[in-house]
Amino acid sequence: MNDLQTKQKELTSLRSEIQTLQQQKSSLDGEVAELRGLTEKIDTARKEYEELSKQVVETRETAILQEVGIYEYRHPLDDAPAYKARLTGISAQIKDSVKAGTAVQGSTNWTVNGSSREGARMVKEFSKLMLRAYNNEADNAVRSMKPYTLESSIARLVKAKETIVKLGGTMNIRVTDNYHRLRVEELELAADYLAKVAEQKEKDREERARLKEEEIARREFEREQERLRKEQAHYESTLATMREQGDEAAAAELEAKLNEIGDALDGLNRRSANIRAGHVYVISNVGAFGPDMVKIGMTRRLDPMDRVKELGDASVPFHYDVHALIFSDDAVGLETSLHHALADARVNYVNMRREFFRVHPTTVRTMLDGFGATVVEYIEEPEALEWRQSENTRRELLAAQEATAASAGS
Repeated sequence: MNDLQTKQKELTSLRSEIQTLQQQKSSLDGEVAELRGLTEKIDTARKEYEELSKQVVETRETAILQEVGIYEYRHPLDDAPAYKARLTGISAQIKDSVKAGTAVQGSTNWTVNGSSREGARMVKEFSKLMLRAYNNEADNAVRSMKPYTLESSIARLVKAKETIVKLGGTMNIRVTDNYHRLRVEELELAADYLAKVAEQKEKDREERARLKEEEIARREFEREQERLRKEQAHYESTLATMREQGDEAAAAELEAKLNEIGDALDGLNRRSANIRAGHVYVISNVGAFGPDMVKIGMTRRLDPMDRVKELGDASVPFHYDVHALIFSDDAVGLETSLHHALADARVNYVNMRREFFRVHPTTVRTMLDGFGATVVEYIEEPEALEWRQSENTRRELLAAQEATAASAGS
């Protein structure tokens, strides 16, 4: 009897557990069904997103600039006028195509109320409307063109062409492939033209800067030559007087001085004639560019510091620090060798006249030794006095502000 009661209790307990499990199963089935529904919605949303992504063309300049590379010309020509002439020719072809009716095509057997004439008129009007929308897209792309937006501009134009095919599908309206090719070529030439103009402007600016530097150096040489010649004439006149007076000691001293002036004139003339001679400078600006960046250039100025001071004008917040000024009869060659050796550390890979390199000054010193350059003095750690004083002042101001805020809070 006891065994039977025990078994009945166990059976009751099992039935209760089964009922609980069934309830849990029903609950789980509901959650699974809900998850399946969510999964289906996610899949639908993903498909919709992918479809919309195909229709959207990325036009934000910030996003485009993040992936921009060095511009490659689609139609290599010699100069900007050549691109301008080619653009004029393409524009003429585009106008001729529109006038000839070969820019857009539509159905030839469309009827309206049984009238082929009315149908043809409707197709023609809709074709004009579609072509106007397409041309507006193309014209706007040309007006707002920047070389790095060429690909997105072409993509928008392709999308406009595809949209016209969809909207004009019932009448078979479409922009012809030949007309689309002309408008794409127009975009390519517009981008090429803008890139060439920018390139030419930069070259002209650099050439003006080079000629200005050469002119300043030439005038310095002429002034120094004039000064030495006047000094030479003065000593020659004094020497003649000393000889007339029989002062041989003074005459010998004046002759030695004249020899020095003669040597200086000869050296100046040789340096003036040698356009490759000059000073290579290694400078940095910690406050503007950080501790691991140097600028390496050359100047033919008699005093190379004049050029360094010019570089540290109002365009940078602090003056440059000089690590080395190296005179060389082939300063051009030494500068070129350093630039080639530091090619991987170059900051600007597009404009090679931007002579900044991401490297510590100590590395440059090692390279100079390897090239056999005569380095009289090399300062590895920049003084950067203005920057250090500014940083100290900034810390003091910040500390004062925090103290004021703490005092006000208490």
